[in-house]
Amino acid sequence: MNNFTHISDIEDLQVAVKEAIDLKQDELKFKSLGKGKTICLLFFNNSLRTRLSTQKAAQNLGLNVIVMNFGSEGWQLEFEDGVVMNQDKSEHVKEAAKVIAQYCNIIAIRSFAGLTNKEEDKAEQVINSFKKYAGIPVVNMESAIGHPLQALADAITMEEFKTKHKPKVVLSWAPHPKALPHAVANSFIEMMQLKEAEFVITHPVGYELDSEITKNSKIEYNQEKAFEKADFVYVKNWSSFKNYGKVDNIDASWMITSEKMKLTNNAKFMHCLPVRRNVIVADEVIDSKNSIVIQQANNRTYAAQIVLKKILE
Repeated sequence: MNNFTHISDIEDLQVAVKEAIDLKQDELKFKSLGKGKTICLLFFNNSLRTRLSTQKAAQNLGLNVIVMNFGSEGWQLEFEDGVVMNQDKSEHVKEAAKVIAQYCNIIAIRSFAGLTNKEEDKAEQVINSFKKYAGIPVVNMESAIGHPLQALADAITMEEFKTKHKPKVVLSWAPHPKALPHAVANSFIEMMQLKEAEFVITHPVGYELDSEITKNSKIEYNQEKAFEKADFVYVKNWSSFKNYGKVDNIDASWMITSEKMKLTNNAKFMHCLPVRRNVIVADEVIDSKNSIVIQQANNRTYAAQIVLKKILE
């Protein structure tokens, strides 16, 4: 694997999931694989789980780790071609990417959607510019429209809690006061399309995601109906895709409650975190024995570690 910018960069998802679960039993087994090599983690946006888990994963493989937060530690980069750089951008990505690549063997990048220009976000300018100019492997730690490391961690977690039967998995929108990107939902959908499961997306009318990503996935506008007999309930807010980046609906009735979870087949509750309690999900749900959000967060390390292992190999 040369780059990991999309869940489809993994040749066989199920094989990778099993390898990651095996890796958890002896996380330092491949400690010598990264000896003498360096990964640079570039953060254009804040992070908790992604930064800590990716750094731990890299160290488990023996990699040296350099971290740079562009928001507070570096100047703004220019990504457009042919621009006259007489404004607030101090360096072009053409030089920056090549310079950074001299200091490391792998670059991992986190850069959120702007949520103002749909086409610009879909173009994945930051990730694709580094892929174009750096000349070394690039890992996506969440981009404008995708979060494949999270989706891989979700797949690992679902495998660990798998049912004996073909599972029903529900991705549910929930209210949030701020406009949030589509990246987590997009990658979760793409991951689910690679699995054997009954998969349902539920959200209010008007919150349809990009049809190029949802494709033929079932959409149910009645949340309670969608929850019936579900084995996994994955919850995430996203802003409008049609009315791009806008919060058109903060209907509190879409919050996940214990009453809704009773409609399921004793479903596991999943969320990528951070989560707003009693807005996205009620305390009694996220604190219940069926909540596996902490296990998901733990698996972020092994998702990143299996990806880095494959790149190093």
